[in-house]
Amino acid sequence: MPNFGRGNMKKILNNFWPFAIIFLVWFIFAAPFFLKHKVPFPSTYMVNNFAPWSAYPQFASPVKNGAMPDLITQIYPWKHFTIEQWKKGQIPLWNPYSFSGTPHLANYQSAVLSPINLLFFILPFVAAWSMSILLQPLLAGLFMYLYTRSLSVSKLGSLLSSISFMFCGFVVTWMDYGTLAYAILFLPLAFFAIEKYVKHKKSIFLVLLSISIPLSFFSGHFQTSIYFYLFTVVYAIFVAFREKNIKLLLWIGAYGLFGLLLSMPQILPSLEFYTQSVRSGLFEKVEVIPWGYLPTFVAPDFYGNPVTRNDWFGHYAEWNAYAGLVPLIFGFYTIRKKSKQIIFFAASAIVILLLAFPSPLLNAMVALHIPVLSTSSASRIIVLFSFIVAVLAGFGFDLLLKDIEKNRFRPILVLLAGFFVIFSILWLIVLKKLFLPIDKIIIAKQNMLLPTILFVSVLILIGGIYFLKKIKKQKFIIVLFAALIALAAFDMLRFATKWQPFDPNTLVYPSVPVLNGFKQIEGYSRVLGNLDAGTGVYYHLPSVEGYDALYIRRYGQLIASMTDGKLQDSYRSVVSFIKNNQNTAQMVKLLNITYIVHKKSDDFVGWTFPYWDYPGQFNQIFEDSSYRIFKNTNALPHAFVASNFTVVPDDQKKITTILSKSFNPAHTVILGKNPGFTASASNSGSATITSYSPNRVSITAETQNKSVLVLLDNNYPGWKATIDGKQTPILTANYSFRGVVLPSGTHKIVFSFEPLSFITGVWLAITGIVGIIVGFFINIKKTTRI
Repeated sequence: MPNFGRGNMKKILNNFWPFAIIFLVWFIFAAPFFLKHKVPFPSTYMVNNFAPWSAYPQFASPVKNGAMPDLITQIYPWKHFTIEQWKKGQIPLWNPYSFSGTPHLANYQSAVLSPINLLFFILPFVAAWSMSILLQPLLAGLFMYLYTRSLSVSKLGSLLSSISFMFCGFVVTWMDYGTLAYAILFLPLAFFAIEKYVKHKKSIFLVLLSISIPLSFFSGHFQTSIYFYLFTVVYAIFVAFREKNIKLLLWIGAYGLFGLLLSMPQILPSLEFYTQSVRSGLFEKVEVIPWGYLPTFVAPDFYGNPVTRNDWFGHYAEWNAYAGLVPLIFGFYTIRKKSKQIIFFAASAIVILLLAFPSPLLNAMVALHIPVLSTSSASRIIVLFSFIVAVLAGFGFDLLLKDIEKNRFRPILVLLAGFFVIFSILWLIVLKKLFLPIDKIIIAKQNMLLPTILFVSVLILIGGIYFLKKIKKQKFIIVLFAALIALAAFDMLRFATKWQPFDPNTLVYPSVPVLNGFKQIEGYSRVLGNLDAGTGVYYHLPSVEGYDALYIRRYGQLIASMTDGKLQDSYRSVVSFIKNNQNTAQMVKLLNITYIVHKKSDDFVGWTFPYWDYPGQFNQIFEDSSYRIFKNTNALPHAFVASNFTVVPDDQKKITTILSKSFNPAHTVILGKNPGFTASASNSGSATITSYSPNRVSITAETQNKSVLVLLDNNYPGWKATIDGKQTPILTANYSFRGVVLPSGTHKIVFSFEPLSFITGVWLAITGIVGIIVGFFINIKKTTRI
């Protein structure tokens, strides 16, 4: 019995020690959270650079990483709002706190349907956020290990692949967002499922493939998930031809389709929102990596690093393709092996580079006007290159082991000579001060030192292996190979920890005096101030402004028209209210701007709202050392009844009418089509909002004449209205808002957000589940017969 126990323990240790190493490497990275109670969130950056905290001097402190603004203005507040709504038992479909109302689930980056959200029901919010961020490299490493082992890569080789992928440039620089890395880290899991099904024909692996697809699509970054899915499709086709078995492709394709159906509750609303946004028409080359950025493949900080405040060329996060110097060397080494698997990955890597860098292939893709892919950052496909480098590194590691056994040292010496030439050229550029600006040479020089030391270390270790082979000390050779992996782990950990901030958890949305003023702001009345979009969402301050890749195009046009009165689209991702021009006063009235949050240090500057130019209209309701809050005594109600209307079919004329000084939005509403009754100049009606939540607004209204009830929230497909329980059409009022025709009398009106795109997506997901179950049993029955 003792011997049996020891044998089992030895077998367990032999099988699971690589997982322990992956966990150890990850724990070293995550140690500040577990041991020092710090969080993977740039809280020092937030309190030093974002309102309202930046107005309070007690938060002044050093900032490690100042290159994550979207995390603070978008991702974290959206997650906070998402979890709030789920805990209230509501699906977070609509966000009333940005852009005067905007889709929330459909904006995609909110990751409303991500299973990772379950952590927030188990742990306190900040702890759940931290774990959701830190799990990304761990899962990436584990899934990569499983995949490369399924390709018969050795445990050491698979370990190298895992370490490379879990801390590659894309995963590291986007880790804190908790979206992009999740969208890609399930790629090796999908490939693992395909390979295991091919080898064992077990249906459970097809189910795993299906599940991996929504896990990616629910993660919060559509573009990256499209790359995930397309590469999985291409890989499945390759595997079917590799195995010379088209039936495999039929089964894999079916379950790939089922997985896509499971993702439809997210995909369909997002595609609908995409078509309603300005982004859908912006077909252009954005964030293309220049060929001059190739030195960062071996020296990631060749052009500096935002953390050390010396980056001067390019977009570090967007363009980062670093997969580790050691993995890169081994990845290139494996190319000499003429296997189908290697050829597939090598060819894929070339195509990916041509899509990420300036090339005719990239030009063609943009010219094809492919939705999402032709309107987003081209550079993000580079993550697939990093993935391929990581996979090939495992193959290269094993190939070198075999070559050493057969005394074939020439291939590795030729490769190392090639890398020596690369390093020599880079040092020649630095030392001879070629091509680079004179004042930037020192940055390149400093950041070439560590990669050079790493390369020299590789040379020494390979030389040691050669020496041990010559003196026939075979058992020590594996130690030096393990040292190569340790070297790779050191490199990737250094790269990741240099970027990743671990900041005090006490500075994550800390309390400041002005928050007491925020509590005096009514739930749905609009707020204007120099606050970022995320602050409004986090503290429930309904804003007329917003920052998001997707927003309702018509609303953006309405706000952008403030510039000169002409119909025009707003910026690519921003809607910004012009706080002081000839149209400001009219738009303040139209948009129900009721509260002004004003930073005292912004008195009489051009970028703030000049409340002092509106004597008697804004009453101060709060003041502390840094802020004043004012209430607009002339604010238009959030919901009101108008008996008078003007029908203006043309959009430009609508804008012109709305901005006209003679237009009074309190008495007249602009409509695009006739509501079916005669306008009346007498306004004898009232409306009271009785309940207001993101997906549902209830109003009691009374009017003596047939009128239009206007709700100053954006109209959007999926909003439905009932009057006394009977459904009624919603009109677009005042260019972008909601209106319904109201009969005379007292009525209860309910607006509810029930987007058909989401409902259809749910039914398609149910269809996908049924398909998975039916296919599972058919496959089992078929296997049993065999």
